[in-house]
Amino acid sequence: MYDIADISLAPSGEKKIRWAAAHMPVLAAIAEDFRAQKPLQGLKVALSVHLEAKTAWLCRVMELGGAEMYVTGSNPLSTQDDVAAALAAGGMNVFARHGATQEQYDAAIDRVLEIGPQIIIDDGGDLVYRIHNRFPERIDSVIGGCEETTTGILRDKAMARAGTLRFPMMLVNDADCKHLFDNRYGTGQSAWDGIMRTTNLIVAGKQVVVAGYGWCGKGVAMRASGLGAKVIVTEVDPVKAIEAHMDGYTVLPMDEAAALGDIFVTVTGCDDVITRRHFEKMKDGAILCNAGHFDVEVNVAALRELAAESYEARHNIQAYVLPNGVTLYVLAEGRLVNLASGDGHPAEIMDMSFAVQAMSARYLAEHRHELRPGVIDVPHAIDEAIARKKLETLGIRIDALTEEQRQYLGL
Repeated sequence: MYDIADISLAPSGEKKIRWAAAHMPVLAAIAEDFRAQKPLQGLKVALSVHLEAKTAWLCRVMELGGAEMYVTGSNPLSTQDDVAAALAAGGMNVFARHGATQEQYDAAIDRVLEIGPQIIIDDGGDLVYRIHNRFPERIDSVIGGCEETTTGILRDKAMARAGTLRFPMMLVNDADCKHLFDNRYGTGQSAWDGIMRTTNLIVAGKQVVVAGYGWCGKGVAMRASGLGAKVIVTEVDPVKAIEAHMDGYTVLPMDEAAALGDIFVTVTGCDDVITRRHFEKMKDGAILCNAGHFDVEVNVAALRELAAESYEARHNIQAYVLPNGVTLYVLAEGRLVNLASGDGHPAEIMDMSFAVQAMSARYLAEHRHELRPGVIDVPHAIDEAIARKKLETLGIRIDALTEEQRQYLGL
């Protein structure tokens, strides 16, 4: 079954998947193990992750492990139609289109849930939220799930605190081999890759305002600085704010930073980080980008209401002319600039992130009778195994732990 844009695009998507797979050696090693042992045999897996080549390779690895895959994308602008076509041409169940409307997006989410999955692979929490609210009768079949993002984990934890999360969710984003590398180095590189590719402007010498100093914010600020920008960080958490200061960045509230920035990048996961009172202070030509999961951090609706005129300035760039004559530019409609304007995080980084996903899914399958509803940390042994395999593929050797050290570390 599939509902995609054009099956004839499959050859193009297949090239992308082969390239990604060739640069994801840890996941390739897991694929061989999965092929031999079939740890997911007979399980239906519903997956909603940004649907591009690296995600497609993860889907195929899960399929090699015996899973019956039902796949959709977690953001309509990041879905690549040729990649979706390649998966569909290979017999996978795929429901995703680039640029889908909200109604089409919701319908695709429903298609992968209505089959009654045993495992959920989520990016942002939409599958978990939707199955609880639209398909509660399907919940009893769910062994558990894995969440890829900070935003999704916040949603899962909120449900767990409220006592409404009815199956175990593994916090993949909190695993060291995910957030320390994917969030920092992946988002750091892909956000600027998307911004530069979309605008064709230089970063050096500009005032860059990074909203949020979590692991994604650290990566975005680090890469901006490396490109020659002067970096301002806005952060409401005092510990993270002092960390940004000690890392050498200017730390200001957004109310002050708004008047100074040339490029704004939001990476907080929160609503209304940049809103009307900030727009009114901005300089002519300021560029607004979101690298957080949902398109809520830059209040585009408020900007649209404030603007006297709006037009497409360039592909994926919308211009808003304010009553005072100042023009502000929003990239990718305020959605994920790193995925909507490019191919997302580098394959070598997602190799570790998706290895955590695959191993966590296996953990759920093997421990299904022991787990209880709620949020679950990824076992450190999974992080260690992935990190050691990654080092091996890079030709890097480190001292092996002694048995005493392993016991001390709880390994």
